[in-house]
Amino acid sequence: MLAFGALTSPLTSKGNNIFMSIGNLTDVLRQVSVTGIIAVGMTMVIFIAGIDLSVGSLMALGTVICAMLLTQSGWTAASTFAVPASGLVLGFCVFALVIFIIKNRAKTKLAEAPKSQSKWLAGALATAAAMVLMIWLASQIDSKFGVLAVLVAVPCVGAIMGAMNGAIIVYGRLQPFIVTLAMMVGALGLARVVAGQDTAVHPVYTGSNATETFEVLRMLLWGFLPVPGVIFLIVLLVFFMLTRFTTFGSYLLAIGGNEEAARLAGIDVGRIKITTYAIAGALSALAGVLYVAQFRQGKPDAGIGLELDAIAAVVIGGTSLMGGRGAILGTLVGVLIFGFLSNILQLNNIDSNTQLILKGIIIVAAVLLQEGRFDGTFAWLKYKMNKR
Repeated sequence: MLAFGALTSPLTSKGNNIFMSIGNLTDVLRQVSVTGIIAVGMTMVIFIAGIDLSVGSLMALGTVICAMLLTQSGWTAASTFAVPASGLVLGFCVFALVIFIIKNRAKTKLAEAPKSQSKWLAGALATAAAMVLMIWLASQIDSKFGVLAVLVAVPCVGAIMGAMNGAIIVYGRLQPFIVTLAMMVGALGLARVVAGQDTAVHPVYTGSNATETFEVLRMLLWGFLPVPGVIFLIVLLVFFMLTRFTTFGSYLLAIGGNEEAARLAGIDVGRIKITTYAIAGALSALAGVLYVAQFRQGKPDAGIGLELDAIAAVVIGGTSLMGGRGAILGTLVGVLIFGFLSNILQLNNIDSNTQLILKGIIIVAAVLLQEGRFDGTFAWLKYKMNKR
C-alpha cells in the first residue's frame, strides 16, 4: 500500500511526493487513531468468537458525555451518569486485584487465605478507592471537568455499558449479535437523551467554554507526532502485551477456539467474556474523547458506521471471525491499510462512493485469502509457470 501510494501520489510544485511526506503520514496516523482504538477492543471480542455492534454508539455516547463534562458546570445528565460509573468501575477493579493478590500469596505459602477476611479486606479497599475517586470527580463539577478527569470518567461509562453487554450474553445465554445490536440502538438513544433534543451537538472550544488544557489531545509531539496517534499506539502496545504474554490472552484464544473445552479446562468463561466486552466498551468511550479533541464537538450520531470499519480492520489484519486465531499487531496492519487507502484515494480526488466500493472489495478479498479460497488459483498459476 505504501508503494502504491508513493507511485500514484501527486507532486508538489517543487516535485516532492505528497503521500510520502512526514506531514501526510502523521495525518494518516491521526485519522486512524479513533477507529484503531475501537478496533483493538473489537479484536479481543472476536478472539472469543464474539461480535460487538455497539462500539460506534458507545463512542458517540462517550463524545456527548465528554463534551458536556468539559463545557457544563453543575450536576448534569452527563456528570450524574459519569461520577457513579467511575466509582463503580474503580471499586470493582480494586476488589478483583486485592482478591487476586491474596489468592496468589496464599498459594505461595501453601495455605488458603480465609475467604471471609479476604472479601472484607477487598471490599473495604474497593469502597475507599471508589469514594476517593468520586469525591475527586465531584469536586470538579462546579468548575467543569479537566482533561485528566474526562480521560478517567468517560472510559468508565463505556466499561459499564460493555459489561452489560457481556453480562446479558453470559447470563441470558443470547447471541452476541442480538445483544450488541440492541445495545447499539439503546446507546444511541441514551446519547440523544443525555445530549438533549435542543442541543444535540455540544461544541467544545478550548480556552472558551472548556479548559485550555484539553488542547493537549490535539497537539503534535516534537512538531510532527499527533497525540491521538500516540495514544492509539500505547493502547495497541498495552493490549498486545496483555494478549501475547499473559494467561488472560491465552484464555481469550482458548475460548474462541473451543468454548466448551475451555470451560472443562477450568477457565471461568463467563468472567472472561464480561471483562472482554467491558474493555471493548471502555476503549470505545476513550475513542470518543479523542473524537471530541479532534472535531471539537460531541454528538449522538458521531459513531454511525464505525463498528463496521472496526470489524473490517480486524478482518483485514488476519483475525478469524470464527474466533481463536488472530493478533493485535495484525489489527494495526488492517487499520493502516484502510487509512492509507483512504488517503491515496483522497489525494487523487476519487469520490467517496468509489472509495466505499473499493473498501468492500478489499474486505471480501481479505476474507477469501484468510480462508484459503485462493489456494487453488495460486497452485494452478504456479503449476503453469513451472511447466513453461
